[in-house]
Amino acid sequence: MMIRRQHVVAVLAAALMTMPLAACGGEQKPAREGFTVGLLLPSRTVPRWEHSDRPLIEAQVKKLCPGCKVEYANAENDVTRQRQQMVSMVTKGAKVLILDAADTRAVRSSVQEAHRAGVKVIAYDRLAEGPVTGYVGFDALHIGRLQGEALLKGMKQRAGGADVVVMNGDPASPNAAQYKKGALSVLSGQVKIARSYDTLDWSTQNAQANMSAAIAALGPNRIGGVLAANDSIAAGVVAALKSAGVTNFPPVTGQDADLDAVRRIVKGEQFMTVYKPFKDEAAAVAAMAVSVGKGEDPGDRATTTTDSPTTARIPSVLLTADAVTVDDIARVLVDHGAYTVARICTPQLRAACDRAGLPG
Repeated sequence: MMIRRQHVVAVLAAALMTMPLAACGGEQKPAREGFTVGLLLPSRTVPRWEHSDRPLIEAQVKKLCPGCKVEYANAENDVTRQRQQMVSMVTKGAKVLILDAADTRAVRSSVQEAHRAGVKVIAYDRLAEGPVTGYVGFDALHIGRLQGEALLKGMKQRAGGADVVVMNGDPASPNAAQYKKGALSVLSGQVKIARSYDTLDWSTQNAQANMSAAIAALGPNRIGGVLAANDSIAAGVVAALKSAGVTNFPPVTGQDADLDAVRRIVKGEQFMTVYKPFKDEAAAVAAMAVSVGKGEDPGDRATTTTDSPTTARIPSVLLTADAVTVDDIARVLVDHGAYTVARICTPQLRAACDRAGLPG
């Protein structure tokens, strides 16, 4: 096996030189024998990866397997770096990799080589291509529909123009296409899509530049709503609107319930976000990774199966998400323990929080 592992590492390295809930099922008993679980996250652009997912997954793996070690790496939106990180983890003897791919297609060959080395790969939040052993994430089509429904609701309340600017996510993520598809299934025939942009790296700066271009082309008064794929993109949209002198904001969607986004919703700058219970997602992927590391069937931890472009019937856990507008903050976020009112409501937001039903 060691010879085979060395061979695979050599193949991976050569390839790099040529390229630019605990989960479902019964209660899981702590594993007595330890092993290494690799955790590979895609970027630091989106706050949730470092602030929520990493600490939650690490804590849950340790809970289920006290003897296990979590080896962590962040790709920082660099596909080649992530592939190098996978090489390193295989070399160091990781038994299981939890992979949130920076680019789900480009990482396929690395997943294949890890598989050949006997290292199981669990796709997390984004369904990586290649022979992944399992997948844990959210229903991206459903999230898109939540965004589309909320945008229509906000536009009706505001009674402004019908032109919509679509601010998609990074085209390297299959989730981005699913979010857009879900949203357009609601919006098609109801609004006019005046401009549409892809946002590389889900970057706030790229989103601000794209939104500024839309404002210059359309004029701020023609924009009736903005379909922003996540909260980092929404932050760029709001910044561009402010730079253009807009004070009566059109409804802007989002996703991830970032703290700054929740505060923007309280202030009336962003209309909605989507809350994805990361604690449940982290618990599910940790349970599947530990189970697979112990030699168990990943299907024992799955609730359904998912097909990727390369692999059929991947054992999967798909979790549900909730739309959050100002009226839902207390019920969805505070009551579920995502944030306290004290954390959301800074002294500068006290009056707005009172209006939002978030008393101190």
